[in-house]
Amino acid sequence: MKYYLIAGEASGDLHGANLIKTLKTLDPSADFRYYGGDLMQAQGGTLVKHYAEMAFMGFLEVLLNLKTILRNIKKCKQDILVFQPDVLILIDFPGFNLKIAEFAKKRGIKVCYYISPKIWAWNQKRVIKIKRDVDKMFCILPFETEFYQQWGMKVDYVGNPLLDAIEDFKPNVNFIIENNLGSKPIIALLPGSRKQEINYILPDMLRMVPLFPNYQFVIAGAPSFNKDFYLPYLGQLNIPIMFNAAYDILNRAHAAIVTSGTATLETALFKVPQVVVYKGNPISIGIARLLVNIKFISLVNLIMDQALVKELIQEDCNLLTLYHELNSLLSGPSRDLILSEYQNLAQRMGNPGASEKTAKLINAYLKELA
Repeated sequence: MKYYLIAGEASGDLHGANLIKTLKTLDPSADFRYYGGDLMQAQGGTLVKHYAEMAFMGFLEVLLNLKTILRNIKKCKQDILVFQPDVLILIDFPGFNLKIAEFAKKRGIKVCYYISPKIWAWNQKRVIKIKRDVDKMFCILPFETEFYQQWGMKVDYVGNPLLDAIEDFKPNVNFIIENNLGSKPIIALLPGSRKQEINYILPDMLRMVPLFPNYQFVIAGAPSFNKDFYLPYLGQLNIPIMFNAAYDILNRAHAAIVTSGTATLETALFKVPQVVVYKGNPISIGIARLLVNIKFISLVNLIMDQALVKELIQEDCNLLTLYHELNSLLSGPSRDLILSEYQNLAQRMGNPGASEKTAKLINAYLKELA
């Protein structure tokens, strides 16, 4: 079988890699071609375009880069037609992937969607297009099944692929020694994987460093950048920047400041108390506040349906508030409550095996069609 996958950011690259890994065991003759990243490329197949060239955050940023985005979509469509896959597997990244889904469906290509777009957050009527253009939807958040049922669409809940990645994680027992981290407790900084996110958020994170001299701050660098990218943000601060080591950092962290996104759930699954932050272009944030219809922005709070971790958005992400919230996590009742509720979160998430289950469902679906 010929598989064409599209992942447009770091988390999608991780989940796509796990999916490819399992599909290869089910279909030894599988031929993979994809938009993705380093992790997918490590599993074999052909990387057409790296997600680092595609990810744009925010409404205004999308408008400013619209020509590039439209050019990427056009090239992707052309590449799909040349490759003629048996199935198109889309991974999150809805602004791009929903357009590709419509294109593929009209040309008779079967479309599977792994990790549903967050249509429950805003513009829920997009589910009508999904019902039309997507043959199989695989959801990774517990509440999504009920949402789709309300719109008359049957989907498969496969669990969350982060559980697969964390289960496969093998801690580096020499992590502290090899990186000269010393004996201070670690506060992890996860500023995101996109340039725009880092530009807005990392400076505020770094303002915490001199305020907590008894802690070692560590930056989890995005794989699409190198150390030179981060150095201008540091100034005179001497803080380790580590790449491809986010799980080792979280495994040792006492607390964390995390940009809203997949990393908030990863941090919770490692049972690290966290403050969730988000900043962006004021115009984009203003538009988002008008359109988005959800109580929370972090996956942790959405899954638990409560304000378990503190969310500091835009103007609320400031020196005094961030200091107060981070300080409350280092010891005391706030820390104890979060750690206790993390146990409930783990139970709600279920067991690992999302990628394997999804791959088997896709494989079975294609065999039915053969």
